[in-house]
Amino acid sequence: MQDSFDILEEKVKKAADLVKKLRRDNKTLDEQLKENKAKLAEAEKKLAALEAQMGDAAGHAAKIDSLTAELETLRNEQDQVRTRVAKIVTLLESLD
Repeated sequence: MQDSFDILEEKVKKAADLVKKLRRDNKTLDEQLKENKAKLAEAEKKLAALEAQMGDAAGHAAKIDSLTAELETLRNEQDQVRTRVAKIVTLLESLD
């Protein structure tokens, strides 16, 4: 009978030790989870900021494209004016 109680007592001690270990592990995992949630929140903020910057960059790129096209148009107009002025100068020189 004593052996049965000894065996039972040993199993209860093992179970109690296991419960203590599991509680410690659970506490550690809870702390890690909180840390990881904080890191995730920070990473999400950084991602949102980067996405906003990308949006700004895309807007800037569109504006640059627009300005480049406008500059090209102005250069073409300048060339046309230069050509017309050259023709007018040629005509005026021929009047002498």
